[in-house]
Amino acid sequence: MKKTLILTSMAMLLAGTLAFAKESVVIDFTQLDCDIMVDDDTGNPKQNSRTVMDYSVAAGMSFTSDQKAIMKTSLALPEWEVVLNSSAQNVTSVGLSRVVEAPVKSTADVPFAGSNVMGVRVIFPTWNSNANCRIEPPFEIPAFEPLADADAEGNRSQPTDEQKGKYLFEDGYGLVRNVGTIKSIACTTMGMNFPHQLYVLLKDNDGVEHRYLMGNLLFDGWKTLVWNNPEYISEVRTREVRVYPIYPRGTPYVKFAGFQIARDARDIGDNFVGYFKDVKIIYDLAVLTSDRDIDDEDLWGIIGKKEKERQAAEMSKFGNKQVNRYIEKEKMAKEESFTSSLESNNGGTAPEK
Repeated sequence: MKKTLILTSMAMLLAGTLAFAKESVVIDFTQLDCDIMVDDDTGNPKQNSRTVMDYSVAAGMSFTSDQKAIMKTSLALPEWEVVLNSSAQNVTSVGLSRVVEAPVKSTADVPFAGSNVMGVRVIFPTWNSNANCRIEPPFEIPAFEPLADADAEGNRSQPTDEQKGKYLFEDGYGLVRNVGTIKSIACTTMGMNFPHQLYVLLKDNDGVEHRYLMGNLLFDGWKTLVWNNPEYISEVRTREVRVYPIYPRGTPYVKFAGFQIARDARDIGDNFVGYFKDVKIIYDLAVLTSDRDIDDEDLWGIIGKKEKERQAAEMSKFGNKQVNRYIEKEKMAKEESFTSSLESNNGGTAPEK
């Protein structure tokens, strides 16, 4: 009996020490292939079906139904943005810095061989100056967008019974819910012997952005860079235990806000090229889900009301930005060259005088 009691106590201590840590993929760039909305000029898909978003809801009445039908964007890799800090911006650097789909050779010795990863090109200043850039999604990832399928034109259907209660950007598309204390962050990237520092940017449910230093990119080949929380307390008995009301406290979450590449003034400038596969986290659960005797949310609907209000606010902010970009794109010059003044309208040359 005494031996059994000791073993039970040891098991409880071990369970407390390892308390409910979980691993999740925040974002996996191999899932962001373009697969819908074929471009008329190239004949290639230009948006990602899982993450496509319709921002025509924020457009005014001056737009036609045809214009609103194409007001869609997604987390497809070519849609991502490179934002240089002000001192690093010039016409060349802004014009050439971009994100692309980077195909991994099928013969590569990695599990994701044959898939597309994020490829980034950045033009840093060549003079002695500290510079940095942010690699950002085309819109802030919504935390409360419900999961639903999209057709070939990016129009979403109603959620199925299996999809109800789930969110669009979970499961490796930029959002992880029920996140307590983060223990570790991992980023799988290909180093190209650049000395620049890599940061992972995550935003929490309070809208606060956190920056995590993953290390430098001064290596060759694929590598998983890891950040370990120096303030993480593994021993449960030394933790400050805080007790919150079970309902209606919202579930905490984190979402991917981008990468930051920092170039030191003493390091080489000009072109930077990098490749990224995914970002993962190991974290404590914020709330232990359990089957309760009374369905609180069905009875009161407090969390649902809050989430709908936040979802509406997210969509309004997201839509206004995209509509302004659409207007600017429509105002851009489409001509690549001048119309010749030496040719007649029927294609012949002007008569000699």
